[in-house]
Amino acid sequence: MKEMRQSNRKKEKEREKKGAKVRFLPLILALLLAFGGCTAPADTADTGRSGADYSTGGLVLGTESDSSPQTVSPDEIPVYEGEPFIEVNGNVPSFDDSDFTSDSFETYSSLDSLGRCGPAFANIGRDLMPTEERGSIGQVKPSGWHTVKYDNVDGKYLYNRCHLIGYQLSGENANERNLITGTRYFNVEGMLPFENMVADYVKETGNHVLYRVTPVFEGDNLVADGVRIEACSVEDRGEEISFHVFVFNIQPGIMIDYATGESSESDSVPAVSSGRQDQTSGADSQQGVIRGNSRSKIYHCPGQADYEEMADSKNLVVFRTEQEAIDAGYRKAKH
Repeated sequence: MKEMRQSNRKKEKEREKKGAKVRFLPLILALLLAFGGCTAPADTADTGRSGADYSTGGLVLGTESDSSPQTVSPDEIPVYEGEPFIEVNGNVPSFDDSDFTSDSFETYSSLDSLGRCGPAFANIGRDLMPTEERGSIGQVKPSGWHTVKYDNVDGKYLYNRCHLIGYQLSGENANERNLITGTRYFNVEGMLPFENMVADYVKETGNHVLYRVTPVFEGDNLVADGVRIEACSVEDRGEEISFHVFVFNIQPGIMIDYATGESSESDSVPAVSSGRQDQTSGADSQQGVIRGNSRSKIYHCPGQADYEEMADSKNLVVFRTEQEAIDAGYRKAKH
């Protein structure tokens, strides 16, 4: 994550230099130097916390206000090309100057008439971060939610209840305005690396990071095609943290009906290797039936009290057998 922050900073400085050479305007150069990498180009900048056009080159992702879900037409959804996310808007977040503050805050949109989440916006600081274990969120059923399992999905469960502003950043847990239906791939490969980057920076420095996540829905679909994530470190105006990405809500090997959340296996969609390094646990992912908690070192078997809830845990580690869990230093839950 440190290398990614340095790469973002390097690219942003190169972008600033190029823009100055093209325009030859001292005022613009002064503004770029003053505000770092966290203000959008003039043709895409926000006019506050209301909506604005966000583009990937010439691709516009919508003009919805920040109080409702962003809905788009089919041709406005970026094409998935094998990576869990792509940069949008030149990787420049679109925060307005008035958003920058050293005070932590978090805001969540009301659900729309279809029960869908809108943008979630926060200024992440240490004081927002949780100080206790995450509780249950199984009672929340986000729009398009289905409990379905596939053998070719890490942990078997296709869908997670995905926090827009991650629990490790905000301490928000069973907040229906902060949870969407997202695939395991979307949650772990797409969103988690950015959440970890921001969390590490805030913990290390004590500084703040503006962080906005906007679900993107096609028409009246109940499942989001993905989310836009924007982030900018406040005190240094984007020197350490500055990015704007679209994360795809897909699951390789699975076909999803985004209108309803129904799904089926598909041979035409490339599968993800099950041997990747698991971002949530630091251990090799394996498909199995035993669910361990990497923090408590306790494992749960099917039928036990917390077994189903563990499917959404950021501390989830999956074992093939109880003996495998025991050999890894885990002990069985009592209930």
